[in-house]
Amino acid sequence: MSIEAKKEYLREIKERYSKSDKKEKQRILDEFCATCSYNRKYAIRLLKKVRSKGLAKKKPGRPKVYTKEGLVKFLEKLWLSLNLGCSRKIQAAIPLWLRYSPIKLSEEEKTLLKKISFSSIDRLLRGKRRRYKKLGLTTTKPGSLLRKQIPVSTNQWDQKVPGFIEADTVAHCGGSVAGQFVYSLQIVDIALGWTEARAAWGKGERGVFMALRDIEDSLPFRIKGFDSDNGNEFLNRHLLRYFLNKKPMVQFTRSRPYQKNDNAHIEEKNWTNIRQYLGYQRFDDESVVSLLNDLYTNEWTMFFNYFVPSMKLIEKHREGAHIKKIHDKPRTPFERLCDSGIMKPGKIREMRKLAEAIDPFDLQERMKNKILAILKIASHQIIGEKVA
Repeated sequence: MSIEAKKEYLREIKERYSKSDKKEKQRILDEFCATCSYNRKYAIRLLKKVRSKGLAKKKPGRPKVYTKEGLVKFLEKLWLSLNLGCSRKIQAAIPLWLRYSPIKLSEEEKTLLKKISFSSIDRLLRGKRRRYKKLGLTTTKPGSLLRKQIPVSTNQWDQKVPGFIEADTVAHCGGSVAGQFVYSLQIVDIALGWTEARAAWGKGERGVFMALRDIEDSLPFRIKGFDSDNGNEFLNRHLLRYFLNKKPMVQFTRSRPYQKNDNAHIEEKNWTNIRQYLGYQRFDDESVVSLLNDLYTNEWTMFFNYFVPSMKLIEKHREGAHIKKIHDKPRTPFERLCDSGIMKPGKIREMRKLAEAIDPFDLQERMKNKILAILKIASHQIIGEKVA
């Protein structure tokens, strides 16, 4: 029997096969296998795959839902505004950013966006994700004189209560640590994920201390514990005396030498909040300090604390050779602050009103313009699209 004859025979029995009951299908299948000398499983696949003339082919699986052009454009815009954030964070950010969408969306698209899953976001953004592999330079010099007076952190803090923070400095030194250049001091609250940053010229004790005092004054909660690495910008008598004399006293601890994982919370923020936005340029112009502080105290703190969700590690345990980590749902630091119970209702309403009056897309655009201006001074040329 020729191939064309087999195809013709298949087309003839296909419609009859699809309309028959189970017993009749078995008889047709037996006849088809005997006539064409096909394996039974192969014959079944042919009968399911090939359709008679005039019948439209139906694609297997569920029909596509998220096909609207505006919906995909909004997700891409939000993804870029969150600096290529993961799908879980994008999903959590949609209710906060949707009302300010610069892309015109229909009511149907808004409804779909509110119920979209993170796996659907991953699928829609597939092929556009990038990876950053660049590593920076460390400029931490041990402050050995006070090590015996400042205890090593041993996870004694209550990580559910706001006020226990980790701090670190980020060197904007480019490819060389020679000479003077700008540092960014950043802190993160372990319970909330609340972050603040300030710029300082050099890494002297006084400059870092003044930056830290400015951060402390802007925090919506009181500092109860302070943890840092072993750098001499933190391990000095000036800062130790300040924390010991505060009422109530601030618990001052340090990490183990050369153990970056002891400060995992702040090390992560150094990458996501500083390096991914400002890169590894050398800032050796002192005028950049005021520009950075203008960025940090205005757009930067509002953007990361009010509009960028983050996930907290709840627990982790080992399963054989693998470590399984369980995270909570992505939430913004401000949302966690509201639920912490430490804020007065009037203050929460005031902060919420302030946040609702800000367009996050416009906020991110202002951040971008300020960063471009800083990078232009640093490199004497416009960097362009490399900044998110």
